[in-house]
Amino acid sequence: VQLIESGGDLVRLGDSLKLSCVGSGRNFSGDAMGWFRQAPGNDREFVAAINWGGATIYYADSVQGRFTISRNKRINTVYLQMTNLKPEDTGIYYCVTHRSSAKHLRAKPEYWGQGTQVTVSS
Repeated sequence: VQLIESGGDLVRLGDSLKLSCVGSGRNFSGDAMGWFRQAPGNDREFVAAINWGGATIYYADSVQGRFTISRNKRINTVYLQMTNLKPEDTGIYYCVTHRSSAKHLRAKPEYWGQGTQVTVSS
């Protein structure tokens, strides 16, 4: 299984950025997909999750209203549109999946990508 993230960059306070993640190596039909992040010196934390059909979406409180998760099932891709970025959004963003539900993914993802760096300067 491979999850390849892209889109990370160095941006300024208030900027927007869109992350992408493409999955390969298995049949992702039915999988939930999502994002976690890890700031320097911190544990990895949940950011957003979306179920297979797209009807169930979860966000961390810290990003609610600023980040939007979406997916294209046809090409096994999940996106994270980030707006009004803050320095505390800085970290490595990991694409994750779970064969069950977005709720399960939020608790404990099954597969992880290698991550993409997002840095927000003030």
